[in-house]
Amino acid sequence: MRIDAHHHLWDLTRRPQPWLTGPELDPIARSFALAELEPLLAEHGIDATVVVQSSSSLDETRELLALAAESGGRIAGVVGWADLTDPALADVLASLTGPLVGIRHQVQDEPDPWWLARAAVRRGLATVAAAGLTYDLLVTPRELPAALETAAALPDLRFVLDHAAKPHIASGGWEPWAAQIAALAALPNVTCKLSGLVTEATWSGWEPADLLPYARHVLDVFGPSRVLFGSDWPVCTLAASYGEVLALAEAASADLSPSDRSSLFGETASRVYVLP
Repeated sequence: MRIDAHHHLWDLTRRPQPWLTGPELDPIARSFALAELEPLLAEHGIDATVVVQSSSSLDETRELLALAAESGGRIAGVVGWADLTDPALADVLASLTGPLVGIRHQVQDEPDPWWLARAAVRRGLATVAAAGLTYDLLVTPRELPAALETAAALPDLRFVLDHAAKPHIASGGWEPWAAQIAALAALPNVTCKLSGLVTEATWSGWEPADLLPYARHVLDVFGPSRVLFGSDWPVCTLAASYGEVLALAEAASADLSPSDRSSLFGETASRVYVLP
């Protein structure tokens, strides 16, 4: 199976997406439904997906779970949101019925770059591990030191690093991102999504050569068996089409064996998220 391990769906008639601010985001400041994504999945041979939360809302998580249950297996898993600092988190997670495979919080939006190191957050992450779920790390280079320390402190929790921690591609930034990514890759409980790179480059006028060094570094340090392809649709459309994002991942992995490409484009996601 070919799996898109990271995309979003949202309905602005149900709730706002607080991060959709500023004229540069106007092209995606509307609702996006599965019906719009389906033709793209069919065109590019994607069999199943993992949909990821886009707002800090339990209601959104429940809605995504219901949508997945009705999708005929197209949405194989949901990475939802829950308050990690909630003392009743275990009960909340138990109440979320459906293909819940992970939890995510927009750590990149927290004013404190060490938010992940807070005692209440760590307790919540331990609860996520006890529930058998993964935790998606949505961080930037600013939060990478805290992410590294947290992943090392919780070896029983499967961490998935989203968007390779958003390297500063547009400005040509490399270090300390590259070294920090390698340090995370040294932890066996961390995997990384090959996703979201196009929107870290210059949105108009980027070339594959601008992004491939970052993608190949991720594949080199994690290895294909610990990297997951994700489109980041529809956010990716700010800079690239679905096909262009997929083509970039295929170019980055062109020298890999067929087995390694199968890992990147499906098997790793299935294993890490324990997809049905």
